[in-house]
This record gives sequence, structure tokens and C-alpha cells, in this order.
Amino acid sequence: MKNYLSIYWKENPLILILIASGFFRLLSVLFSKGYGMSDDHFLVIEAAQKWVDVVTNDWFPTGKNDITKPLGHPLLYPGLHALLFKCLQAIGIFNPQIKMYVVRFIHAAYSMSIIYFGYKIANKLSGMKAAKTTGLLLGLLWFMPVMSVRNLVEFVCIPPLLFATWHFIKYEDKPRWYISLWIGFLLGISFNIRFQTITFIGGFGLAILILKKWKECILIIFGFLLCTALVQAFTDIIIWKKPFMELTEYVRYNIENANNYITQGWYMYLLLIGGILIPPVSVFLAFGFMRSWRRHLILFLPVFIFFVAHSIFPNKQERFILPAIPFIIILGCIGWTDYQEKSLFWKKNTKLLKACWVFFWIINCIPLPFVSVAYTKKSRVEAMTYLSKKPDFKEFLLEESCSENTILPPLFYLRKMGFYYSVTKSNGVDVLITQVGKYTYNHHPNYIIFNQPDHLEERVKNMKKVFPNLTYETTIEPGFIDKILHDLNPHNVNYACYIYKTNEVEK
Repeated sequence: MKNYLSIYWKENPLILILIASGFFRLLSVLFSKGYGMSDDHFLVIEAAQKWVDVVTNDWFPTGKNDITKPLGHPLLYPGLHALLFKCLQAIGIFNPQIKMYVVRFIHAAYSMSIIYFGYKIANKLSGMKAAKTTGLLLGLLWFMPVMSVRNLVEFVCIPPLLFATWHFIKYEDKPRWYISLWIGFLLGISFNIRFQTITFIGGFGLAILILKKWKECILIIFGFLLCTALVQAFTDIIIWKKPFMELTEYVRYNIENANNYITQGWYMYLLLIGGILIPPVSVFLAFGFMRSWRRHLILFLPVFIFFVAHSIFPNKQERFILPAIPFIIILGCIGWTDYQEKSLFWKKNTKLLKACWVFFWIINCIPLPFVSVAYTKKSRVEAMTYLSKKPDFKEFLLEESCSENTILPPLFYLRKMGFYYSVTKSNGVDVLITQVGKYTYNHHPNYIIFNQPDHLEERVKNMKKVFPNLTYETTIEPGFIDKILHDLNPHNVNYACYIYKTNEVEK
């Protein structure tokens, strides 16, 4: 068996890489429920379900019910989810968790193209050795399987970028006009999933100009504009009666709010890449990437411009740099393999090199199975699921009087989009009493979710001023990874949810 695998690895490495990568992605499909960040749930899943439910005046969860202007979000990706949910409901699938199994499976299968095209690019430009390393890293890097099943536009936009790059490299010596159009169309798809890829696409076009491929550049630009017109302009004209309204609002909002989110130093992404790719291999990849800039400009320049633009812009979040990572790995493996084979130092120190890679794979494989099955934001999702199964459920109250703002509850899992009550520091019990008094008994909250354990007894006692018959129901703990993330950084608000029932009697 061992000899058979060894022979097969030499002859068909891509198949084995895809099988191993598919296994971990299947684990993520089955077990990695929930969502990673707010945007991958609330701007995709909840938006899509609202469209299906025809909640037309509140497409995105801004807390307002008077959406009369675009909010600056690409509509293609959530629109595809709305279509999927509509089809699933047409065949009788309404359960949110089952819907998400389907969503995660589609994303996992879709993400396998990253491994495939990454392998193909490395193999064509460098050979089998670089291709094997590239495929293994793209498939089995510790965070790749779980990212593959998340609804992050920063990750979903990667396959079209890689597909376009592969087509350019494959047909560079034998250009076809329709291939150039197709490359432009693929770049347009990526742009219409994630607007910020425009810096990558600009670098792609600049590289083609530097390579003096004028005809191909014109056709690629035309394909890009055609795709953008069909997707972006067409939908905006239907919805807002003017083209490019969402894109215009996106640009305006980001310029005006550049410093209103997480701001870090220009070097933040350098440190991030160096850490998540695990040193010393991350250093090898960075060296290989920079070393190959002139030889493989079509891979280097788009990523370099994308990276510099994101490093300059004040608003920095870890997920923003995701589109660059596969390209850094691909070109990094190509450049490092070429250097290693020519380096006298590494030829003399093969044991040291082997030890570096053994260290990398040990460190990588420790978190890989745990992260791949992580149920993130578990307490929030399961709290909504718990209430959805209650036959007597009417409305719920989110109590977070320890904070100024409430954490958005994932109403998708409640199966009831729309209104919920909330109590915060500035919106206290006195305001709640007035608010509840405006509605009939059938719209009073009969379940209360207390987020965070801080001063819980005092908060429950205070809530009994409004609901004197308040009784404890259950506690829903956060997932294992959520607890670790919170312990490492308290800004990760992954708290337990304490659910109470009001037992209010109609008067």
C-alpha cells in the first residue's frame, strides 16, 4: 500500500492532493457551522433570505426600515444565495441549518478550483516540484478548509482571479481573441463579488501593458466592462433607476469612513502573512515571491499593487488580504523552488531544509483538524435555533445592558426576519417599558436572551421590574474556538447566551 501511494504520488500528485484537501473541506461542511465575521452572514445569508421573504424595505440589516438608497454592497453574491434559497424552499427545504449544509458544500466544491488552478500555474511555470508544494499549501494550510466554506466575499472572489490568470498563462504564446474576452469577463465576475479587487485587476492590466500585449489588453478591458455592465449596471438600473449606484456608494462610504474602523500600521499585513503562513516557510515564500517579480510579472504585479493599496488604506481587517494569499503561495513556491535548486547553501544543508519543512507541517497540522470543524458564533446561532423550536414563541428581547450596542442576532436561524426588542446601557429598562406598552400582548417578548455573564444576577433582577415572572430556561455556551479567541482577545465578543422566559399573562 505504501509503495502504491508512493508511486501514485509521483505520477498523479494532484489527485491525492485534491482527495486530502476534499476530506478536510468535507469536515468543514459537516461540522463548521455558524459564521466567522458579521459580514459573511449578515450581508450575504440574511440579505438573501430577506429577498426571498420579500422584506423589500430592509435588504440589509442596518437596523433601519427606510432603505431608500444603495448601501454600497455588490448584489451578485447575495443574489445568487437568494436564488439558491428560493430553489431549496421550492422543494420543501426551509430548515436554516440544512440550507447552510448545502451552501457550505457548494462553497467547498467551488474552493477546490483554487487548488487545481494553483497547481496548474506552478506546474507550467516551474515544474512538478513547485506544483506539489503549491497544491499541498493551498489545500492543507491550517485555515484554508474552514475559509473555503465561509461566505466571505474576500475568499469567494479568488477562483475567478486564478481562473483568469491561468488562462492568460496557458494561452500567452498562442493568444485567442475569445480567450482574452473570457479573461476580462472572469475579472469582472471577481470585481462584482468584491469591489476591492479592482486594485488587483488594475495590476493585472498594467502587467499586460508592460508585456506589450496591446491587443489582449484591449479585449480583456472590453470583457471586464461587458461583465460589469451586465451585472452591476443592469441590476442597479432595475433597482435604483441609475447604473453603478452601489459602486458609487461603496467608494463614497469607504473614503468618508476610512478611519472609523480598525486602523493599523502599514506593516500589519506583512506581519499577518508572516504569521499565518508559519515561519520559516513564510519567509521562504516571501523571498521566493519577491525574487520572481521580473520573471513572472503577471503573478507578481497584481498582488503587489493589491497589497500596497491595502497597506496604505487606514481600515485594515485580516480578511481583506485573503485574495492575495493564494498568489503569494503560488509565486512564492515557484521562486523558492528555483532558488533552492541553485543555492549551494541549501544543497549542502538538506537536513536543515527538511527540518524546516517538518517543523512547518507539524505546527500546521496541530490546528488543522480543530479549526476545520470549528462551530463559530455557536452561542448566537444556537440561541436563535432554540427559540425557533419553541411553539409558543412570539418575540424576543436581547439584553446587553453591559454594552452600548447589541450584537446583531442571526435572525436567519430564527426563521423570522424583522423586529426584536433590545436593552443596552443607553436604551435601558425604562425605555423598554415604554416600548412594550406600544404593542399588544401578542407582540410582547416572551423570551429574553442575556448576552455576557457580567452582573447577570443584577440584570435579571432589573428585568423583573418589567417581567416579574421571569424564569430561567437554558444556557448556550460558545464553541471551543470561540472561547479560545475570546481568551486571546476580549474584543472577540463570543459570550454565552442565557435564555429566560417571561411567563407574561395576558391582561
